Amino acid sequence: MTKALLLIDLQNDYFPGGAFPLWHTDETLARVEAAIAQATAKGVKIIHIQHIADAKVGPSPFFNEGTPGAEIHARVRAAAPDAPVVVKAFADSFHETTLEATLRELGVTELLVAGMMTQNCVTHTAISRAAEKYDVKILVDCCTTVSEILHLIALHAVSTRVKLEPASSAI
Repeated sequence: MTKALLLIDLQNDYFPGGAFPLWHTDETLARVEAAIAQATAKGVKIIHIQHIADAKVGPSPFFNEGTPGAEIHARVRAAAPDAPVVVKAFADSFHETTLEATLRELGVTELLVAGMMTQNCVTHTAISRAAEKYDVKILVDCCTTVSEILHLIALHAVSTRVKLEPASSAI
């Protein structure tokens, strides 16, 4: 199996000082950095996924193109500087993006999903119809959202469709 670590929406607007800071971001960031290091050491492919708001549908409260808040967090970029970046405008990272082509080009068969907004972009990507051909695992310790309870509810809800594992055992 060829694994890929998907790093979804680890962007400045979700961190302290951003337009929509989430719960537990410092701890999540540290665990994501550790997961990237582990993945790199084991030859796991890494893919950044960056949400950019669609200006055609009107102003967005965050992730507006060209703003510092829309940029991938500097520590995440530094940990995986050569990883490809897939830009998306929807919760499902496969929808109208280059993700599937990128995975095919890399020969990926297993997805390790990490990132921001557990109940939204993380779960929607993990249960996407396009993801059904992959062995999908959500790295439960490398995700976060607006609160702990919402994070746990989202993980429980998706647990019947995908595997849930800590990064240390999945990578």
